[in-house]
Amino acid sequence: MATPGVGPTGRNLRATGTVRLEFGPTRDVMMVEGTVETLDSAALPAGVGDALAARTGFDPRALTTVYLYFRVTPRRAQAWREADELVGRDLMRDGEWLVDD
Repeated sequence: MATPGVGPTGRNLRATGTVRLEFGPTRDVMMVEGTVETLDSAALPAGVGDALAARTGFDPRALTTVYLYFRVTPRRAQAWREADELVGRDLMRDGEWLVDD
């Protein structure tokens, strides 16, 4: 992930070292909680900035605003569609997958 370092998201990610991400609409949700490592563009491993730019169509390295990159390590993952799927929604807990491939 990349976001301006001085913006509220960047400041909060650096201050807490944690993140909660939600994907999908209200009735088909994937939630990931994890830890974050902060990297500036000079510290990115080879190819990571290019891969992000290719995937998103956005390259913050070309901007004058300083963007920071955040490497997310998932610790918990959940998915559900409706209330009847709330039981068993945990897919990962404490960094360990609870489901088979």
